[in-house]
Amino acid sequence: MMLETVFVILAYILGSIPFGYLLVKYVFTGGEDIRRVGSGGTGATNVTRRAGKGAGALTLALDAAKGAGAVTLMRTAVADDYLWIGAAAIAAILGHIFPVFLKFRGGKGVATGMGVFAAVAPYPALAALALWAAVVYLTRYVSLGSIVATLSLPLWMLLFYGWLRPDPDLRALLVIGFVGGAIVVAKHHENIGRLMRGTENRLGARINQKSVKINHRSHG
Repeated sequence: MMLETVFVILAYILGSIPFGYLLVKYVFTGGEDIRRVGSGGTGATNVTRRAGKGAGALTLALDAAKGAGAVTLMRTAVADDYLWIGAAAIAAILGHIFPVFLKFRGGKGVATGMGVFAAVAPYPALAALALWAAVVYLTRYVSLGSIVATLSLPLWMLLFYGWLRPDPDLRALLVIGFVGGAIVVAKHHENIGRLMRGTENRLGARINQKSVKINHRSHG
């Protein structure tokens, strides 16, 4: 149990690595803090709007990799014990949303969650990713695609591991899907409000150095 606990802590620390913040600050701009522009998030969407598609794609890949890495690391210790695998998965997502390195203010957990679920349940994760792409293509709302895809994960798990390829660990997988998904969707509460008001930014919107968040107190 000691080793498993250590790996859960490592999963949180891994999830806390703020790749979007680091890339914008040290690679793609002259020291700019991504938390002070646009939505204030450190994830791929806000990075793309500020620093371009290349920066966003790299952030997406690295954030997903840390989620998958956290689960893979735990698997080396517990094989298929989904209690500990789920703990590592949730810890990685929470690390991205509440990173210890950025005073617990990070992103929304979508890319890290995608990496987590790709490692835990690859077929449902792929189906959810396809749904995300379809929703974003049709609506141009990244946040809406993220919310719909996240909510769909348990349903895809039921389809793949309850019907097409019955899995004895289905219940554990569903718990991970529900808990992880609930955290990610809850973090989108502001996006949900903007979607309902019709003020949410669509895909392709860009921000510049003058687009500073009004409420600076929330960052420091």
